[in-house]
Amino acid sequence: MRMRPTLNWLPAEDPLPGTTDPEPVAEALSAGGVLVLSGAGISTESGIPDYRSEGGSLSRHTPMTYQDFTAGPHARRRYWARSHLGWRTFGRARPNAGHRAVAAFARHGLLTGVITQNVDGLHQAAGSEDVVELHGSLARVVCLSCGVLSPRGELARRLEEANRGFAPVAAGINPDGDADLTDEQVEGFRVLPCTVCGGVLKPDVVFFGEAVPPRRVEYCRALVREATSLLVLGSSLTVMSGLRFVRQAAQAGKPVLIVNRDPTRGDRHAAARVALPLGTALSALAARLDVPVDDELTA
Repeated sequence: MRMRPTLNWLPAEDPLPGTTDPEPVAEALSAGGVLVLSGAGISTESGIPDYRSEGGSLSRHTPMTYQDFTAGPHARRRYWARSHLGWRTFGRARPNAGHRAVAAFARHGLLTGVITQNVDGLHQAAGSEDVVELHGSLARVVCLSCGVLSPRGELARRLEEANRGFAPVAAGINPDGDADLTDEQVEGFRVLPCTVCGGVLKPDVVFFGEAVPPRRVEYCRALVREATSLLVLGSSLTVMSGLRFVRQAAQAGKPVLIVNRDPTRGDRHAAARVALPLGTALSALAARLDVPVDDELTA
């Protein structure tokens, strides 16, 4: 029997009470050596929904799994039709105040790096440089046969040409760039092969049910070992891919601070959870620490 990946989490004990006082985060940033771990919640203010908050996409949408994607052409047609439409909107998203504040903290020498669970590239667009894309990036496409990487924009142009007139109305866009379409709306969509070997193309992201590459995980573990503290921004930490770094930091005696409005699976390991909107909280922290934040977005 094929097992479905962990999509939701319910606390087995009373959650850590949230606070609206950002002082613990301010103290950690002032000391420097902070490693950021970000999740979908930091991108909601850029118009990209998250998965698990009230009204999040998991209430109406089950993400594509690696097992389903590789099982046959029907699932791949469904994925690429929905993803192609979603890319038109997803690709136009711009960094928000939270992304810009993180980039400002890094320029000010307060961070050792950023690990993001997001696939939207918005940290880099805001000016952050030392970013590890834990789950990959929707801006790249990989061939499952020959392994060649290519820009998503290149495939988007090919798909536009092969599917002229494809413009269904979607019910919504999800954090993975997948538009909500019915089976009838995706019927007839033409999926294109790799231009090098004719193999199956997949976005260069880690699907649900797929493992993060071990070398990437070990690199992130090294970042945790080198950091003074871990700052989690906008992640429920439901899946182990991010939670493992919280556990590692806590076991090493490093402070874990979380900024997330809802309880998270990592709260029991945290010194504090600040329950404030990320853009508001991070902008206020930057002002409090006299860290200038660029108002202009990086192209």
